[in-house]
Parts: sequence; C-alpha cells; structure tokens
Amino acid sequence: MIAAYQASSQARVNAALETLFRAPSPELARLYAAMRYSVMNGGKRVRPLLAYAACEALGGVPEHANGAACAVELIHAYSLVHDDLPAMDDDDLRRGQPTTHKAFDEACAILAGDGLQSLAFSALLEPRLSAVDCETLLRMVSTLALAAGPAGMVGGQAIDLGSVGLKLDQQALEYMHRHKTGALIEASVKLGALASGRAQPDELKSLQTYARAIGLAFQVQDDILDVESDTATLGKRQGADIARDKPTYPALLGLDAAKAYALELRDQALHALRPFDAAAEPLRDLARYIVERRS
Repeated sequence: MIAAYQASSQARVNAALETLFRAPSPELARLYAAMRYSVMNGGKRVRPLLAYAACEALGGVPEHANGAACAVELIHAYSLVHDDLPAMDDDDLRRGQPTTHKAFDEACAILAGDGLQSLAFSALLEPRLSAVDCETLLRMVSTLALAAGPAGMVGGQAIDLGSVGLKLDQQALEYMHRHKTGALIEASVKLGALASGRAQPDELKSLQTYARAIGLAFQVQDDILDVESDTATLGKRQGADIARDKPTYPALLGLDAAKAYALELRDQALHALRPFDAAAEPLRDLARYIVERRS
C-alpha cells in the first residue's frame, strides 16, 4: 500500500518541483543546474508524502498541498547540501551520487543551498501550488520559517556540530534531534494539514503529537541504519556517525534498545491518529514505513 502511495506522491511533487528550476537567464544556468541536481537526484520524499497525507487525512485535495510539499523538500535538500560541505560533515556521497560540492564546487554548492532555501518560500506562496487564503498562507510561512531556522533545524545542526565527541544523555540527544530532524517533519505534517483548508485546533494537536513521534523515530532509525546497513543501500557513507564520534541512539541505549524505542515511538504516532478515520491510513502507513525502511 505504501509503495503505491509513495510512487504517486513522488510523481506529483516531482512534477511540481521541475517547474521551479528554469533559469531566468543564461548567466544563472549553472546555479540552477546545481539546485536541480541537489533536489532531483533521488530521495524518498518522506516530507512531501507527509504533507500530502496530512492534507488528505483532513479531507483536503492533495494537489492543494503541492506548495507545502515542494517547500519542505526544498528546505530538506538545502540542509543536505550544506551539511555535506567540508566545513560540516564533509561527505562526498549522497543518494548514491557525488554530493553537490563534489559535482560542482564548494562555492556553487553554498549558493545552491542558499537558493533552495529562498525558493522554498517562493514555492509556498506560489498560487499555482497553494490554494489557500492569505491568512492560512501567513500561518504556513511562519510555520516553515520557525521549523527551518535557528529555533528548529539550523539550531539542531549547530547543537549536532557542537556535540561531536561528547557523551549526551537521552534527554539532550532527543532535544538535538527534535530540532535537527524533527522540526521539519513536524512542519511537513502541519503545512499539509493547513493546506487542506479544513484543519481544526484539536486535529492539529493530534497531528502534532503524531509528527513529534515520527520525527524522533526517523532519527532513531537513521542511527540504527548507520550501524546495520551498508553504503550501497544507504546511498551515503555507512558508519559515518561512528567515525565522527557523534552521539547516537545505538551508542547510548544499545542496538536492541534503540530498535525497541523506534517501535515505541511508532506506536505513539499510531495512537495519536485514533480520532481520524480511514482517510488517515497513509499517515499510519508512513509511521510504519519510517521504522521499517532500510535506507
């Protein structure tokens, strides 16, 4: 079931994303090529899937969430481009292909990341991609800015870089990952819900509980895969976190306990969706997928 939903949602968001990478002049062709390379070179599109699924869970039309889906994927892609730079994680492989600074150069990669960040907000505000009123759009822009900035993803990355070689306890580790990984996942769900035009406060609260659980589960599973998987399957260097002496859930809890915790978080997410009917089944499937995926 999730495979079919994933395929249709990926096709929808990819078609919308392609419309955003047309260079307005020949002088900008290389920059736009780098931006497109960073986004369209594969990826699971988990965040767009969550946006679409949240929209549908509230009875919305999935195409109305195209702006939200594009925006969260563009923010995610920009974060990966910058994370991979030598000044940060210094990775040369992403999604099985050379990272952007390897395929182009470091300066171009920095500018491509900058461009993708601003393009995310343009996509969110594009009338062809978002069919909501101005008040809802303002809420959506505020949600994305908070999730992507120093109080969210960027702050989490700063904590992550400052934690290399340190022994964090579980509370500190979760604080870091609720910002670095969880904030954008939570925003994906909320943006999709708002894009439905039908979101009620109690529904948003339940969806936030769901999103907080899967946001953390996603990172726990990433840490598990860094131990158990291989470079070819992951599309990035296996064991990179261990090599950098980064704090991880398997290192803190042990591998078996980390796996059990991921399942516990999945169950918390499913419990949060109890008030929703069958329209929320894609959200339930995504919660299961996040802890079962192998890449």
